[in-house]
Amino acid sequence: MPDPSQDLISGGHLVAKALKAEGVERIYTLCGGHIIDIYDGCVDEGIEVVDVRHEQVAAHAADGYARITGKPGCAVVTAGPGTTDAVTGVANAFRAESPMLLIGGQGALSQHRMGSLQDLPHVDMMAPITKFAATVPHTARAADLVSMAFRECYNGAPGPSFLEIPRDVLDAKVPAGQARVPQAGRYRASTRSAGDPAGIEKLADLLVHAEKPAILLGSQVWTTRATEPAVELVRTLNVPAYMNGAGRGTLPPGDPHHFQLSRRYAFSNADLIIIVGTPFDFRMGYGKRLSPDATVVQIDLDYRTVGKNRDIDLGLVGDAGLILKSVTEAASGRVNGGAAGRKAWLDELRAAEQAALQKRLPSLRSDASPIHPYRLVSEINDFLTEDSVFIGDGGDIVTFSGQVVQPRSPGHWMDPGPLGTLGVGIPFVLAAKQARPDKEVVALFGDGALSLTGWDFETLVRYGLPFVGIVGNNSSMNQIRYGQEQKYGPERARVGNTLGDVRYDEFARMLGGHGEEVRDPAGIGPALRRARDSGKPSLINVWVDPDAYAPGTMNQTMYK
Repeated sequence: MPDPSQDLISGGHLVAKALKAEGVERIYTLCGGHIIDIYDGCVDEGIEVVDVRHEQVAAHAADGYARITGKPGCAVVTAGPGTTDAVTGVANAFRAESPMLLIGGQGALSQHRMGSLQDLPHVDMMAPITKFAATVPHTARAADLVSMAFRECYNGAPGPSFLEIPRDVLDAKVPAGQARVPQAGRYRASTRSAGDPAGIEKLADLLVHAEKPAILLGSQVWTTRATEPAVELVRTLNVPAYMNGAGRGTLPPGDPHHFQLSRRYAFSNADLIIIVGTPFDFRMGYGKRLSPDATVVQIDLDYRTVGKNRDIDLGLVGDAGLILKSVTEAASGRVNGGAAGRKAWLDELRAAEQAALQKRLPSLRSDASPIHPYRLVSEINDFLTEDSVFIGDGGDIVTFSGQVVQPRSPGHWMDPGPLGTLGVGIPFVLAAKQARPDKEVVALFGDGALSLTGWDFETLVRYGLPFVGIVGNNSSMNQIRYGQEQKYGPERARVGNTLGDVRYDEFARMLGGHGEEVRDPAGIGPALRRARDSGKPSLINVWVDPDAYAPGTMNQTMYK
C-alpha cells in the first residue's frame, strides 16, 4: 500500500513533468478518453494543449515544430484509430530526420488482450518507423520512459520516438518518491561529434587542390544549425554551393556562391563533390548523377547513410557545423586554400545558371490564362521577405517552386522531405506560426494536397494564426496524371486523378479566413499583398494551367 504520508502523483502528471524537463512548450493533440490525464498534467506544468481536427495534423505539427525550433516536438493521441491516424506523420518525420515524440493511449493493462476499446498493437506498428518504441509498464516509470524516448530521438541522425501508455497506468497514482523524474539538462549527452581528425585533414587537402569543387548543403546543415560554418567554408575557399531540403536559405539569393539551376551541370563536371547531410536517395539519382570521375566526399550524422547506394572516396560521420568549421581552418592556411584559382569555374557555372534562367524566362513572365505555374511561383518568390517562412505542400506545383522560390534566410524553407507526404502544409503552418509568431508564413498548396488536411484551416482561424496561403489549382493530381499519360496514352491520362473545380477561396471565407480567386496573372501580386494585410489565415485560389508540367515531374524515373 502507498504511504499516505507521501504526495501522490498520476502517470499523466509525470508525463507532463518530463515534457517540461525537455523544454516542450506545447503538445499537439486530438482528444480521447485514454489520454486526458496528460492534459491535466500539462495545465499544471504550463504546457499549452493545442487541439486539432485530425491526428495526422497533430503528428505533422510536432514534426514541423521540431524543424522550426530545433527542439523536439510532441503529439499526444488516443489509442487505436487515434494512433493509426498519426502513423503518416511519424513516418514523414522518420524519413525527414525530425526529432519528435508521439504519445499514444492504450487500453488498460488489466484488460490486456481482452478486446478493450481501441486496443491495437501500436508498438509493433510503430517500431519500423521510429528510433524507439515502447510501452510504459508502470506509473512510476512514466517520466523516465518519456525522457528515454526523447534521448533516443537524438541517437545518430534525429528522428521520432513512440510511447504508448495504458489507461490504467496513466491514470493511477504513485508516491512521488517512487517515480524517477529526470532533471532538465541531466539525462542527455551532447551528440555533437567533430568527426575523424584524419578525415578532416584529408578533405582540407582535397579542397586545396581541387580546381572544380562543388558542395551540396542538405537538411542536416539546418538540423545542426551549421549555417555560419557552411557559409564561412564556401566564401573562404571559394566553393560554389547548392542547397536542398531544409538547407535552402543557407546562402541568400544573390550571394556569389549561391547556385540553384546549374546543379546537374556542376555535378557532371566537378572534380570534387562534397555532399553534406543528404543521402544518396531518389533525389540524388541514388548517387548516379555525380560524375564518375569526381572525388566524392559525404558528411552525415548517421554512419549508415555514408556510402549507401554509391561508393565514395571519403566519408565523415558527425556534426556538419563542427566538421565544416574544422575543414575551413585546416585548409585556409594552405596557399589561400586554393580559392584564387577557382574564379573561372564559378564563372562557368554562373553562365550555365543564366542559360537555364533564360530558357524559362518566357514562362516566368507569361501572361497566359490559365496561369502558367512558373508565373505563379515567380510572383511568390518576388513576394517573399527575409522574414518569410516558405512551406511547400503538393506535387507538381511544389516541384515548380523548388526551381524558382529562394528563401532569404536559413531555416525558412519547409517541405515534407523524402517521404513526399502530401498534407503537411496546414500543420506546418500551425507549428511555424506558433513557434515563431514574429515570422510571416507563406504556404503553397496543390489542390490535391490541401484536400488531405485542409479542415485544420479552422484550427488556424480558432487560434488566430495569420498566414498567406496560395492554392495552385489545376483540378488534378497533376504529377500522377503526367505519368499515366506517358505510360498509357492520353485516353487513359485522367483515370483516378481528376478533382473538382473547388473554390478554396470560398472555403477559407466559410471558416472565417480571407479568400480570393485569381484567374489573371496580373492579379497574383495584389492578391498576395491583400492576404498579407488581412491579418487572417488566407487562401488565394489561383487557377493554373493543367497542361503545364514541371521538368522535375517529367524527369521522374518512375515514369520512364
